[in-house]
Amino acid sequence: MMNTLLRSAGFALAFTLAGAVHAAQDADDFVEDASAKGVAEVEAAKLAQEKGTAADVKTFSAMMLKDHGAANEKLKALAASKKLEVSTDADLIDKAKAMILELRGAKSFDQAYANNQVNAHEAAIKLFDDYAKDGKDAELKAFAQETLPTLKAHLEKARQLAAAHGGSSVGPGATTRDAVDPVVPGPGGVPTTPKDHSETTKP
Repeated sequence: MMNTLLRSAGFALAFTLAGAVHAAQDADDFVEDASAKGVAEVEAAKLAQEKGTAADVKTFSAMMLKDHGAANEKLKALAASKKLEVSTDADLIDKAKAMILELRGAKSFDQAYANNQVNAHEAAIKLFDDYAKDGKDAELKAFAQETLPTLKAHLEKARQLAAAHGGSSVGPGATTRDAVDPVVPGPGGVPTTPKDHSETTKP
């Protein structure tokens, strides 16, 4: 069971590390990053269909399967026509450990998934917006431009989902760090959560 979760979680965390996102102006960079995020969205949604319990999580993840599945196929066809390689499932497995830590830091799978989706879509929007503005390939720029409205709609729904499940919906003035209660390695590598900053600090 843990091995299955570990494999699936790798896909879900492939795109939550916002610091790894960069302006990908080259076609091969954009295809690699966008396809990795697309595969991750689909696999995270599959995991939510299996592990999620709330009806709104099931509904949202079903929409992710449909929308990102269609976008993935379109990007794959575009990449093939330009002899560019898309990311494969194997490229994402090494992210599994991070997702396990995130799941441990949340009160429930539903909360962890909702928080993850806020982070994921913020990162995807940055990637697609950067390429839509500065990309070198006209067809890929058009793909990025036409996909952005869907990603932005997903982000708004993800924020609502996170708020409904006790997470933090990242909004104006907030950072992606606010979307997840992070888990950090403690003594001996045991995961621990940061102290509540709302507590009064004693001198």
